[in-house]
Amino acid sequence: MRGPVEDSVSTDAKGTKILARTFFQQLRQGGYTPNQIIAVATELIDLVTTELRVNSAAVRAEVTPATTPAPMPPIHVRPPSA
Repeated sequence: MRGPVEDSVSTDAKGTKILARTFFQQLRQGGYTPNQIIAVATELIDLVTTELRVNSAAVRAEVTPATTPAPMPPIHVRPPSA
């Protein structure tokens, strides 16, 4: 039996494939050649990569020593007295 997380992952994968297929078909119907479609796909990947880098840099900038939690002090356990 599948759970809700597995169903959403399956739906996302199907939706992504449907979107890609539809986009490809529209480009082909619009007269784009396979090489032009590869160029469009490459540009999309470049845009996503750039956005990921920008977001990653923003997250790193937010984590500064002032916002990083202080390390926990060591815990010293005394042996039980006999």
